[in-house]
Amino acid sequence: MKKIVLTGPESSGKTTLAEQLAAHFSTVWVPEFSRQYLESLGRPYAAADLLEIARGQMTIEDEMTLKASNGLVFFDTSLEVVKVWSLVRFGICDGKIEQWRSQRLPDHYLLCLPDLPWAPDPQRENPEDRDLLLERYRKELREQNLSFSQVWGIGEERLTNAIIAVNEFLKP
Repeated sequence: MKKIVLTGPESSGKTTLAEQLAAHFSTVWVPEFSRQYLESLGRPYAAADLLEIARGQMTIEDEMTLKASNGLVFFDTSLEVVKVWSLVRFGICDGKIEQWRSQRLPDHYLLCLPDLPWAPDPQRENPEDRDLLLERYRKELREQNLSFSQVWGIGEERLTNAIIAVNEFLKP
């Protein structure tokens, strides 16, 4: 099973692109668990909530991966986002998150550039910091020597660039 994670700053089109890529490649995509968790929380989240979000993300990843029938699955997000989010928001990251992340590395990342207009959402926090966050994600991927491609563009151009990146990655 080839696992491809869409990562990057808030409002960089990850969810839309994950859904589009799954449709294009006739497979499934894994939604972001934190959305449903935070919507049901009923209070501001705390650092401890990120452990629960990480656990929930891993569970949904495992469930959806079992539904992928053609050897390919797309993830709207993964534990590297929880790690960066924790470091940015609280200045720390629980060691369990990093441990789980290192045990569950995908095969490839699509790093979504924040070249799309900001889309307001009650769960988004950093409209002015998207370029700084992009650099944090890029640094994280490079420091871990992980396979990734950058994705940019608006609308069909973004989808086309992502499809090209996936096809390049999948080449034998």
